[in-house]
Amino acid sequence: MAQPNSTSDSLKKPPITVSMDEASINNEDIEDRALMRKVDWNLLPILTSLYLLSFLDRANIGNAKLDGLTTDTGVTGANYNTALALYFVGYVIWEVPANIVLKRFNPKVWLPTLTLAWGIVSICQGFVKNQAGLFAVRFFLGTAEAGLILAWAIGKMNGVGGQPGWAWDPYGHFAIAAYWLVPNWPERASFLTEREKARLIARLKHDSAGVSEQFKWKYVREALTDHLVWAYAFLFHGFACKSDVARKMIFIFLLAHHYCRIGVRVMEAQLFTVPPYALSAICIAISAWLASVYNRRAIFIIGSAIIGIIGYILLLATNTVKLGGNMWEFILRVWAGVYTGNALLLSWPGENVAPQTKRAVAVAMQISIGDLGAIAGVLIYRPEWSANRFRKPHIISIGYLVFALVVTVWLWVWMTREQAAR
Repeated sequence: MAQPNSTSDSLKKPPITVSMDEASINNEDIEDRALMRKVDWNLLPILTSLYLLSFLDRANIGNAKLDGLTTDTGVTGANYNTALALYFVGYVIWEVPANIVLKRFNPKVWLPTLTLAWGIVSICQGFVKNQAGLFAVRFFLGTAEAGLILAWAIGKMNGVGGQPGWAWDPYGHFAIAAYWLVPNWPERASFLTEREKARLIARLKHDSAGVSEQFKWKYVREALTDHLVWAYAFLFHGFACKSDVARKMIFIFLLAHHYCRIGVRVMEAQLFTVPPYALSAICIAISAWLASVYNRRAIFIIGSAIIGIIGYILLLATNTVKLGGNMWEFILRVWAGVYTGNALLLSWPGENVAPQTKRAVAVAMQISIGDLGAIAGVLIYRPEWSANRFRKPHIISIGYLVFALVVTVWLWVWMTREQAAR
């Protein structure tokens, strides 16, 4: 459901003239569906891979901890939480400027350049020897959004090249290839014919009035003063407290570490990180498909928040001394709920905010303000609270999800009324 948006100024020399009747575009049309499949096959593999590299780092530091990161670097207690938080500090500071640069310059160059920066900083992380070095690298890693490779396989590399297993986490990027693989804006995409470019641009205009336009600072100001943009940001803030490291902390402290203490090897404990992500991926795919079929997003975000809240309540009522199947089910419930909600809400402003510059700033604001919640989530899951089943952090987490639920309901009601008034 789209919100009202400002339309971009006409370019003096548009590269493509859209002559088709935009009102006649039918999403079920065979030609349209073939076009979208072509776009998907050209965009999704490389962009998904880049995002995967970006995402794995923030999750894999927990696996690196199991492989001896804190022991080798001398990081103890709450200082580990501080290292986690510093990643998000750098992320929050640079997210908006990075998206403005993306709009002003060529994404075909900018995105691979960022990926190359991730790789360089990640290599530096592999040679960290002390706490100060870890703090510095985590901050700059946040600014560059570094990505890693799979933790279980990395653990098998212990001793390779004279390095401990955790130190291999940062290696293995493919940024150089991205310079040739990442396409530009629709009107410049080399894999599209002129007719396909015109049709795709018309679809984009029909969906969100968001075709290519010149960068103007007024669009930045519009994003900063739009109450819906702030609502999207606060919505992610509620979910982000539990995203990334916060959920990883639950898993590491309540599950993996406990299993290690009762004799399960570290490598086997690493494998326990797979099912939550696998279940979350399935839930995201199903929810995204249903949201597309019924053209409804808010109801699925609300459902995801409720599932996460129920999972936390059940965790509060569970005795962590006896980690049985029930607690495993509760942990999976939390992960599936929060991850699914994150996937749906992060794409919401991209669908409703236009033109492109305003959209880019809106998405950056959403992530920056949202990740302030991630910082809170990292800092509240402290080792000294583990003896009390993390009761206080769980309660705070429930509060964040309730807040996100309320914001979602408000956005849903506001957009429904706005749509009815048209």
